[in-house]
Amino acid sequence: MSPLIGAAWLDVIERADQLVLNYVSKAADVAHGVLRADQRLDFSRRLRARIEAERGGSQNAREVAKVLARFGDPVALVEREARRLAQAEAAAAGADQSGVSAGDRRGAEAGQGTGSTMRFPAIVDDRDTPPGVRAYRRMAQERLARSPGRGMPFAGLRRAAMAGANPMTTGGRDARTIVKEHPRETAAMVILVVAALLVPFDLPLLAIFPIPLVVWAGGAVMVLFSESWDPRDRFLGAGAPLLGYTVGGVLVGGLRVGSEPGLNAFLTQFWAVSGIMFMIGTGFGVVWLAYRLLDLN
Repeated sequence: MSPLIGAAWLDVIERADQLVLNYVSKAADVAHGVLRADQRLDFSRRLRARIEAERGGSQNAREVAKVLARFGDPVALVEREARRLAQAEAAAAGADQSGVSAGDRRGAEAGQGTGSTMRFPAIVDDRDTPPGVRAYRRMAQERLARSPGRGMPFAGLRRAAMAGANPMTTGGRDARTIVKEHPRETAAMVILVVAALLVPFDLPLLAIFPIPLVVWAGGAVMVLFSESWDPRDRFLGAGAPLLGYTVGGVLVGGLRVGSEPGLNAFLTQFWAVSGIMFMIGTGFGVVWLAYRLLDLN
C-alpha cells in the first residue's frame, strides 16, 4: 500500500471513529449532573460497546452515521437510563420494606445493579421485533431516505447547510462537519472558485499558461485524487470548467457570430464568451461536488 493510499485510509477510519466519539461524548455531557459519576462512566462504556457491536467493524462514515441515527437523541438515552436506575432503586427500596434480607438484596443488585446493567437498553428498531422485520424495515427506511422529492424542495439541502444543524437529522452531515471532516476537499473547491474569479482580470501569463488555468489545474488535481467522491463525480466536478470553456464557448460563440462568416469572426466571439462560460462551468462543478459531499440523496 502506497503512503498516499495508506494516509487516505487512515483518514477514513478517523472520520468514522470521530463520529462515534462525538456521539458518546455528547451523551456523557448530557448525563453530567443527571447520573452519578460511576453511573455515567458505566453508561458511557455500555453505550460505546453497543455502538461498536451495531457498527460491526464498519469504517464507512456514512454507515456509522446511520447506526448512530438509529440510537436516536443522546438526551433521550440519558433520560431512559435515569428512569431505569430510578426504577431499580425503587424496586430495591420496596424489597427492603417487604422484609427481603440485605443479602438477597445485594444478590439482586449484583444481577440488576443500581449503578449498572449487563445489557444496554434496546434501540428504537430492535425491541421485540423479529430480525426479518427489522431488516426489511431498515431497507425501506434507506430507500425512503434516497427517494427524491421528500418534503419541501431543497429542504434537506437547506437543513444540511445550517452550520448549527443537528447531525442526527442529516445523517451526520452538516456544513460545519463537512468542513472539519473534509479539509482537503473543501480547499479544492475553494481553489476552483478562485480560478473562476481570476478570469475577468487581465493577468500576465505564467510561462505560456493563463494563471486561472494554472489555479484550476491545482484544484482539479486535488479533486481527482480525493477519495470522498466517486470517480464520476470527480471527473464531472473537475472537468465542468473546461467543458464550459470549450463546448459552451463554441456553442455560444457560434450563435453570436450570426451571419458574419469567417474563422476570425468566430474566434472573436469565442474569446469573448469562453471566459464567462468557464466561470459558469466552475459554478456548476463546485455546486455538484458540494452536493455530493453532503450526500443528501
